Amino acid sequence: MAIGSPARIPGLLAAFDSLTGRLLGAGVPVGPFTLLTVRGRKSGLARTTTVSLIDAGGRRWVECTVAETEWARNLRASGVAALTIGRRTQLVKARELSREEAAVFFRDVLGPRIRKVPFATWLVGSQLKWRDILEDPWAAAERHPVFELRPVVAGEAGDEG
Repeated sequence: MAIGSPARIPGLLAAFDSLTGRLLGAGVPVGPFTLLTVRGRKSGLARTTTVSLIDAGGRRWVECTVAETEWARNLRASGVAALTIGRRTQLVKARELSREEAAVFFRDVLGPRIRKVPFATWLVGSQLKWRDILEDPWAAAERHPVFELRPVVAGEAGDEG
């Protein structure tokens, strides 16, 4: 995966992210969105952001829709995060998918989910310019990091710092 400068979040998305983050922080469920808290790779401080949690077939993923982001860099470095869903927080281990695995994820998991909702298809394809997620899973895998999340079991939490 190409790693360059962190991506800038489009203005509309930043505003939505801020509102969604406040609602989620208050314990109000907002669709597939959840809070992801990960330690900063430089500061060591806990950083929280809103992410869309993709849950299918007993597996869970988060994906960087706007390409490389600071939270993705932090998660890549840490490998451990806290996932807050409603008022419940769970410690999770994160594994970044390989490009091949990510392409399969876009083709078989995320693409079909987006296509089921006409508004989501329009938003992703036309307004946010993320057509590669729907049309070219291989290109999407190059631009959008994907992490699989698994619960931390007792005794594994020691490496989260």
